[in-house]
Amino acid sequence: MMSAPPPSEVKEMYKVLLVDDVELFIELEKTFFRREQFCIFVASNGDDALRLARQERPDLVFLDLYLPGLNGDEVCRRLKLDPETAQIPVVMVVQQGNESDLAICKAACCDDILFKPVRREDFLRASCEQLSLVERRMPRIEAQLLVKYGLRDERLFQQYTVNVGSGGFFLATEAQLSIDTGLNLQIELPDGKLPICCRGRVAWINHPDWIKKPQLPHGMGVEFVDISDEQKQRIVNFLTQA
Repeated sequence: MMSAPPPSEVKEMYKVLLVDDVELFIELEKTFFRREQFCIFVASNGDDALRLARQERPDLVFLDLYLPGLNGDEVCRRLKLDPETAQIPVVMVVQQGNESDLAICKAACCDDILFKPVRREDFLRASCEQLSLVERRMPRIEAQLLVKYGLRDERLFQQYTVNVGSGGFFLATEAQLSIDTGLNLQIELPDGKLPICCRGRVAWINHPDWIKKPQLPHGMGVEFVDISDEQKQRIVNFLTQA
């Protein structure tokens, strides 16, 4: 099993580049990233987008297809051809119903495509999938930890994790909640201490009608959103010692 990086290498901030020449759409996108772990960069044309991507090396780019100057597909193509930026995930945003636009985006080797008007659920799905918020901070390990979860502490369900990372975990359950649902969490670690109590959110779903990850059972990925440094360190310690 791949060894986990030391705690000092756990990523605490993600850079996201939003590119669109319509200010209203940019403001809408920015509302989806109002959390401390995101640093947002904005560009309104293709030339600035390419410059910022090379300068800031964002973790994720949302890129409108039609822009002043360089179009989004050309920006994407240049990023993918440059070894320094080729690994940056690029999500193209296009109007729905235009097959030629889809072909243009695919030819530019983008990582995903969203359709306008972008729904919050689709935006969050693409973000979590490309950033791998639940998985990317440290390699995940297979582990069965008892988790109690629910909307209120007075009524908690319980289930065992399938895998665990420093950013969250995956629960196998048929009782799935909607993406972005906030949860109260109690997680039992094998360290002899009291359970970790924190807040989380449903980041993605492996639904029977929409299997995103065939290697996992039906269930949901949960991301930590309000967890103390001490609690986070306990999880990191568990991962590095497992």
